[in-house]
Amino acid sequence: MDFVLTLHSHLPYVLHHGRWPHGSDWLCEAAVDTYLPLLERLHELADARVPAPLTIGFTPVLANQLVSPALTQELEAFFDQREKACAEAPAGLAATGETALLPLVDFWKARLARLRALFHAIDCDIVGAFRRLQDAGRLEIIGSAATHGYLPLLARDESIRLQLTVGRSEHRRLFGRDPVGCWVPECAYRPRAGQRPGVEEQLSATGFGYFFTDAHLAKAGEPLASYGDAPLGAERFDVDPPVTRARAVAKAVRSPYLAYRVTPPRARPPVAALVRDPRSSMQVWSRHQGYPGDEWYLEFHKIRWPGGLKLWRVTGAEVDLGAKRAYDPAAAHGRVEDHARHFAHLIAAIAAEHTGAGDVVVAPFDTELFGHWWFEGVDFIAALYRELRHHTGVRPVTAAQHLQSHPARVALRLAEGSWGVNGDHSMWLNAGTAWTWLRLRALEDAFWKAAPGALASPQTRPVLAQAARELLLAQSSDWQFMISTGAVPDYAERRFQLHCDDAERLIKGLAAPSSVEQLTDELARRDELFPDVLESVAEVLEA
Repeated sequence: MDFVLTLHSHLPYVLHHGRWPHGSDWLCEAAVDTYLPLLERLHELADARVPAPLTIGFTPVLANQLVSPALTQELEAFFDQREKACAEAPAGLAATGETALLPLVDFWKARLARLRALFHAIDCDIVGAFRRLQDAGRLEIIGSAATHGYLPLLARDESIRLQLTVGRSEHRRLFGRDPVGCWVPECAYRPRAGQRPGVEEQLSATGFGYFFTDAHLAKAGEPLASYGDAPLGAERFDVDPPVTRARAVAKAVRSPYLAYRVTPPRARPPVAALVRDPRSSMQVWSRHQGYPGDEWYLEFHKIRWPGGLKLWRVTGAEVDLGAKRAYDPAAAHGRVEDHARHFAHLIAAIAAEHTGAGDVVVAPFDTELFGHWWFEGVDFIAALYRELRHHTGVRPVTAAQHLQSHPARVALRLAEGSWGVNGDHSMWLNAGTAWTWLRLRALEDAFWKAAPGALASPQTRPVLAQAARELLLAQSSDWQFMISTGAVPDYAERRFQLHCDDAERLIKGLAAPSSVEQLTDELARRDELFPDVLESVAEVLEA
């Protein structure tokens, strides 16, 4: 049986929008906690000749930030700050009598030095390092929508197409090839409705060959409410969900261990849906029932100030922060090995139950869950690939490798919904967020009405390009998510309104481009992404 581990990497655009807590520090934390440690482990597996055919995606909005020279400057400053914290911590801990924590300062000092050296060794180019692993055949990198827009709720088909077209174009520019797979933001799906094509038709039209869906949308299980149990808004994995009424779920009638064809037989390219496995996913997603809540793992919430060092372990699910005990890296590593063995046996047990030629276990997760939220998670991934070598009934592969060996032939009509709370759109569309969709609808209409004429004029093209960037940024699903969770609604509303206001001013300025020339230049420096966005706008208009 094939096993496909898939990681979805995404953060909203935070460069040039402050530092702490939801500016560039957020991006730097993800780089230091997740992306660099993951590269470190993947290089180690490659050196040891351990197959680790990871399927990993980077949203274009994240990848653009990772290649920006501004990130290099911010990350160097971040390393400086954390190293300073390590230098200052011993005196403070000695003064408070917390000498048991002193060895952990050395642990962090060594870890930061090692990761900083890795960052320099890859020429400060995280995207390039993952691209080299891709080119060496070690992993598959998939694409996504430009800014993680929630596709089913966008008002116009042109807007959905632009999200996907920019996504494909930016992937080609940054990773050197067209993506085969697409991470549909929030696994959100809408079927054809009248003249409006379904999400799978939009994917086919922009050249994608497969995507991932949650089990309940394939009627292969109940929604796990990934973000409900351990939701990134402020932190997607650490926000208690709003109280909502669970909706009725259709009885499971399909296997989650099969890829399905979701486009008509003559569609070119055909599009397949890979279904998330509920059994294996819960072991990692759930902070209450899964591995991340183990008492020996690093406590996410308790942080030493000043400096930001984490020195304590979970200790127990109901243990107050003040009673947390000192972290023990060696003990935590032992638990990683135990959990990797347990997970490998779980996959092997599923494989023993499902022996069809095309059967596959698909385990998709947000990348930042590993390392950032669950500190030991990256080590778990590496240990898992080592463990799977001992289970001959399980074949780790990339998603594309599985579909090449076992093309999706069984047709399936997916239900509408997402992998959010209740399995529907309610995390993103509710009484607290409805106003955002009304504003986006007006902006979409104004942009697509103005685009054909503005595209034809050399004077208005730069203004149109920046208006497109601001519209795409306003469409990020992160803003509604943050509002709905109540974590940082003020920040999310401010960022949403900022991009909408700027897009509106630019669209109005298309009538007199000289009047917004300075604004266009300022915004182009602030939101420096998607250099080829006008080519994508033209492609959408020509479709």
